[in-house]
Amino acid sequence: MSQRLVDGRRIKVARIEAGLLQSQVGQALGVSDSAEANWENGKKRPDAEVLPALAKVLGKSLDALFPREGLPDLADLRADAGIYQKDTGRLIGTKSHAPVSRAERGIRRLDPKYVPPLAEAYGVSVDTLLAAQERSFGRDVPEPGQVPTALADKIAFLMEHLYPGDQVAPTADEIAQGINEWAGAAVVSEAEVKALLSGAQPTAKPIVYHGLATVFGVEPLYFEPQNAVARQVYEGLKLLASAREGKIIRAAASGVGEEGLPADVLAFVNSVVTELQDRGLPAVGDGGQ
Repeated sequence: MSQRLVDGRRIKVARIEAGLLQSQVGQALGVSDSAEANWENGKKRPDAEVLPALAKVLGKSLDALFPREGLPDLADLRADAGIYQKDTGRLIGTKSHAPVSRAERGIRRLDPKYVPPLAEAYGVSVDTLLAAQERSFGRDVPEPGQVPTALADKIAFLMEHLYPGDQVAPTADEIAQGINEWAGAAVVSEAEVKALLSGAQPTAKPIVYHGLATVFGVEPLYFEPQNAVARQVYEGLKLLASAREGKIIRAAASGVGEEGLPADVLAFVNSVVTELQDRGLPAVGDGGQ
């Protein structure tokens, strides 16, 4: 959990700037005067779920008054919405908050039917909530906007992650040659590939997508404008990059199963890991390290 920074002195300054007494703040939040005093002198920390309301009463934004380093997990999103865990059952239409509790503790992911109502209650998108859930399970997931979506960014991501260390990524000319060899005809030129790499040409013909997929060893759908597919391959490529550096075992054994990568992506990553192991690349044993 990436807790927000709570500084009692900043709370006090914000209260004074707002022209409020401790009793007025306490009354607005439904807490005692002593509670506000304890927050200001640092004797106690307000509940994370209280911070949004406290910031609003003091006339400050949540991020400005209580900044947070890092990206939020599920518990962070809930707290930022001012919702206590015990109250989440009614949000998802169950008598118990256990499904949310298990997901926040990284025990079991949310049933897909619970995701939209929680996202709405937390005031975030479904993608943001799903990314936060993965962080609750210890996976370093970027914000949705960071997943490459533009064709040039997708190619750049491949060139960066498939060729770690001293490995050299293919040139525009080599990419064009690879595509044309696969197609059996001159379907793209070096200049056109350079335009794709720079973003000057935002799209390509389907045959070029397939050729790019062959050159880089990924599924053609990765290059299609479908964010969900791009995200799946994004996760697979992070595993692949680690595999090429000898840092992971077969993906199926490392806990990335039915709730992570699709079966075909897992099979692809595992085949590459096996190939690298056959070449003598060091890899972690089945017990993990």
